[in-house]
Amino acid sequence: MLIRNKKMFSIGSFLATTFLGVLLLIFSPVFNGKNGLQFADDSFNRLSKGSSYFIPKVSKSVEKVAGKQITQVVSFDKAEDAQTAAKLFITVGAKADLQDTKLTLEGDMTAVLKSIVADADAMFKNDGKVVADRYGMDEKKAMKSWWTALGKIEKNLKKEKQIGEAKVVSEVNKKAVEPAYNFYKIEGEKVADHAGMLSGLLIFYVAYTMWWGYSIFYLFDAFGLSMKKAKVKKEA
Repeated sequence: MLIRNKKMFSIGSFLATTFLGVLLLIFSPVFNGKNGLQFADDSFNRLSKGSSYFIPKVSKSVEKVAGKQITQVVSFDKAEDAQTAAKLFITVGAKADLQDTKLTLEGDMTAVLKSIVADADAMFKNDGKVVADRYGMDEKKAMKSWWTALGKIEKNLKKEKQIGEAKVVSEVNKKAVEPAYNFYKIEGEKVADHAGMLSGLLIFYVAYTMWWGYSIFYLFDAFGLSMKKAKVKKEA
């Protein structure tokens, strides 16, 4: 008979069956119309947004380039992308000369970056209409264009050894534009207000992982499959 230990088999079968039952529940839409994974993902996104508002700090960093002029030639992969970026820069007061996929920019660096931070602030607060009305295009399209343009400008500045300016541009992109775009239309919540739920999810994750591990352990033991230290063979 394959089963060598019925007690271990019963325990392992019980753990495996209940584990699969809970797994089925997790994939069922019983959490306000969402399954467990969607609920957990949405919860962590809201908590992440609640701790990702760096715009006041970024605004102070922008002051470091006060009085600086931006003069850059930025190349895009598509002419359409270059046209979109040109419209954005012109709207915020910069000069933009467009030639196919190349965009030559001139303007007040501080003014441009402050405008971008203001757009990011509006998006972070889920007020995308402000951005859409300002540029006459979809708000997410505008923010993606800002992100692309700033990334290219940062690379150019590094090549030109303008490390301080490149660092500020990078901070605007990573701590203002990116969070604003990624968390758009998500309601931010503070971790402190949901410490119980967060702790519960983490504890459940650990316990659920161990749950499956122990079910396998008991089932293997029931079939006589176990790992034991080999005996050292003594020489005669």
